[in-house]
Amino acid sequence: RLAAGLEIHRLLARDTAGQWRPGPALAELGAGAADAVRDAAMTVLPRLREITGESVQLYRREGTERVCIAAVEPPSGLRDTVPVGSRLPMTAGSGAKVLLAWADPATARIILADSDFTDRTLLEVRRRGWAQSAGERESGVASISAPVRDSAGKVVAAISVSGPIDRIGRRPGARWAADLLAAADAIHKRL
Repeated sequence: RLAAGLEIHRLLARDTAGQWRPGPALAELGAGAADAVRDAAMTVLPRLREITGESVQLYRREGTERVCIAAVEPPSGLRDTVPVGSRLPMTAGSGAKVLLAWADPATARIILADSDFTDRTLLEVRRRGWAQSAGERESGVASISAPVRDSAGKVVAAISVSGPIDRIGRRPGARWAADLLAAADAIHKRL
């Protein structure tokens, strides 16, 4: 009974075999603890914000959701604010595409069944090395995202730039792909 209660509050979770494991709320509670990916990103995100003038986020996949683990906002103007700790679906948006493009095939199949994009989209993301979206996650918002890799080359996060479609356009990749990929590489080198 206690475990079931802790599961409701996301402190415990069951894996595919039905075994108990720590839940995602524990990670959120520990957000103030040392996190190498977030720490490395926080040295890079402010510069990317300066280059683009837009909101910049870092997402990590947790199951079928993505969690914002770092964010920096421009000092003024209309912004796409995603607070740290926000849980977003993996079914829409450039960050979701990037994280899903390098996820295990079983997870990808489950999420693709309800997503706004297809396996072909993910193939293109892997080929190009970044993803973009316009009005997918939220009406009027566009974004571009790239994978962040750890020292072994595994994708551990997605770095994103987002803002109003009216300002950044429906194809932000044409404008910022090179800067975004450079920022992702800078984080990778710090890891």
